[in-house]
Amino acid sequence: MAANYSSSSNRREHVKTTTEPQPGFLERLSETSGGMFVGLMTFLLSFYLIFTNEGRALKTATSLAEGLSLVVSPDSIHSVAPENEGRLVHIIGALRTSKLLSDPNYGVHLPAVKLRRHVEMYQWVETEESREYTEDGQVKTERRYSYNTEWRSEIVNSRNFDREIGHKNPSAMAVESFTATAPFVQIGRFFLSAGLIDKIDNFKPLSLSKLEDPHVDIIRRGDYFYHSENPKYPEVGDLRVSFSYAGLSGDDPDLGPAHVVTVIARQRGDQLVPYSTRSGDTLLLLHHGDFSAEPLAGGGPGLRAAHREERRGSWLAQLPGGKALTDRQEQRGVSAKRGEKTWSRGGSAWP
Repeated sequence: MAANYSSSSNRREHVKTTTEPQPGFLERLSETSGGMFVGLMTFLLSFYLIFTNEGRALKTATSLAEGLSLVVSPDSIHSVAPENEGRLVHIIGALRTSKLLSDPNYGVHLPAVKLRRHVEMYQWVETEESREYTEDGQVKTERRYSYNTEWRSEIVNSRNFDREIGHKNPSAMAVESFTATAPFVQIGRFFLSAGLIDKIDNFKPLSLSKLEDPHVDIIRRGDYFYHSENPKYPEVGDLRVSFSYAGLSGDDPDLGPAHVVTVIARQRGDQLVPYSTRSGDTLLLLHHGDFSAEPLAGGGPGLRAAHREERRGSWLAQLPGGKALTDRQEQRGVSAKRGEKTWSRGGSAWP
């Protein structure tokens, strides 16, 4: 049984009702037992994951303490100190790239580590709501399907709709999203490894106010380029394109000063690469902003905060009690190394 409703040109809905016989006692018992078993296994698995990760958390905390005791800060980022070869170094500076990143199709050019083109298409989207009730000794399920048009960055497959007729979406976008990344990124004389470049992800929206319409069939409205005859009243299949960037290279009169980062990594020639600790862990940290050496030397926010931020984003921290576990293991590892910590600048020890 189905009833149809229509409220507007871009919102439609219909209702379907299905009927099933009411389950018997044995069937209900089977469903209840199955649910209890799944719940018990999930509960036991969560404890297993937490406690088997204890060693990993301690290993990470030990690596953090080792890093605090060994890290050095070069006198200058504009020269490579041979005495720091192979050591864990603490570098602060503005990002610099050798070439502009660009998208000539839209006339976008800027000095940055990453340039992202984000494409959305105007599409039909199906929403399903259901309710179950008992009537005349039978279990009935009522499903209400609603259809709205929205801007979506991924293709919505209308073949999976309950009713595709009248709600058909294109199967592909004429323009695709992409992210361009500068091949070489520097801080002073030092080149960042691929792992550090991956960590530059603080994307900011790019204003298009000073750009012109790149083609006759593309219209700029606000911070979007529209592939549409009328951006105010888009049709299914129309596209809109926006841009964002991360890691501004050099000062720009419109975008502001160059992006400054703090990096903790191993010096290998003029490259900043992962540092392998004695416990077998790897340290390769990039923090957005200027974290000076003084609080780092005192166990302050520099290395510890950056490491904590990365670990709290891991799957362990998302589990119940995971955040407390990572904090406890960090304190345990740092305490184990307390008293061994020294700080050096340019290879000479600080008191």
